[in-house]
Amino acid sequence: MAAVAIPVAARSQTLPRPILLIPEAVFDGRDGERHAGWRVLVRGEMIVAVGPDIAVPPDADMIALPGTTLLPGLIDAHVHLFLHPYNEAPWNDQVLKEPLALRTVRAAANARATLTAGFTTVRDLGTEGAGYADVGLKAAIAQGIVPGPRMLVATRALVATGSYGPKGFDPGFDVPQGAEEADGPALVAAARRQIGRGADVVKLYADYRWGPGEPSRPIFAVEELRAVVDAAHAAGRKVAAHASSVEGMRRAIIAGVDTIEHGDGGTPEIFALMKSRGVALCPTLAAGDAIERYRGWNGLAPEPTSIIAKRASFAAARTAGVTLCVGGDTGVFAHGANAREIELMVAWGMSPTDVLIAATRGNAAVLGIGERVGAITPGLLADLVAVRGDPLRDIGALRSPAMVMKGGAVALPR
Repeated sequence: MAAVAIPVAARSQTLPRPILLIPEAVFDGRDGERHAGWRVLVRGEMIVAVGPDIAVPPDADMIALPGTTLLPGLIDAHVHLFLHPYNEAPWNDQVLKEPLALRTVRAAANARATLTAGFTTVRDLGTEGAGYADVGLKAAIAQGIVPGPRMLVATRALVATGSYGPKGFDPGFDVPQGAEEADGPALVAAARRQIGRGADVVKLYADYRWGPGEPSRPIFAVEELRAVVDAAHAAGRKVAAHASSVEGMRRAIIAGVDTIEHGDGGTPEIFALMKSRGVALCPTLAAGDAIERYRGWNGLAPEPTSIIAKRASFAAARTAGVTLCVGGDTGVFAHGANAREIELMVAWGMSPTDVLIAATRGNAAVLGIGERVGAITPGLLADLVAVRGDPLRDIGALRSPAMVMKGGAVALPR
């Protein structure tokens, strides 16, 4: 295939002239169709025209993308840019032994890898011991200091006292934790403090393991969760709840959270409740898959018990009609491999069309940013990714983007 031609003007961070993108086809994220012969006109940060016959200004630069499908910039709804794969360093070591400066520089590199993989927006659901460093990273990206996706950040996240980690140390020592501990009325104060210091979304742990080898159990009462949800919603923030047990999920749903993260133990009854309350599920299939592979699973039959159970809960959520986010818990596995979640969702029964809509327009709607990103339509930001071939036939086409554009600026190729 011919190399993608990017004119010098299109490589600039400031694009004074309009740009006409000429792919083989456009998947606009709206109707689920691949439109052959469509073009996209970008002016500055914005999409100004889409379709087969659009008026092209005489001074427009043209970017030829032969053999490609142009998609809205992909959205990963569950990442941890301040983590790296657990087969490189255990979570405990990352939280306790890696200096904050090292973690922040690595997070910047992770952000760049994420963007060049075609993911132009992420929801980062906790720095896992790195405090408010995600607020600074978000600002550095917005100011053009380092390349990266648009970020919605949760900062420290919220856990019940004693429930989280790192653990396994002399109980006489106060070990730094991977999230902020708070209970009762102090929980609302902690949520407001995080919002005041830059959190775009509040992350709650609805359940967790109190000790090694124990199952996940609820760690907050419904009333505690509801108080945080009310405070967050009053501040214009959505709430994401880590929940994998039936009771943890039930309490979070009743409390009014916006998304459930993981949902491993979800049952048909729990998913019916989620559907009735309009709560979305971010199933994070790729994280569980990665962890089992770190333990020695080769990806073939026989499948580990956790994978069998996860398949069942994912199928039950789909049967119940629960809105599904796309977010892999990226950081458990490598940043830049974000499309791994999309591929697994297809492998486990969703159509490529449905997953691509979920990863673009769907995620944008769930995260409350659909008026800015998520589709290729005039008036939205020019966050775009071109992939070789037809991802509706081969979802693996997402692995190696031919071009990535964020806000009208070409991020890949550079």
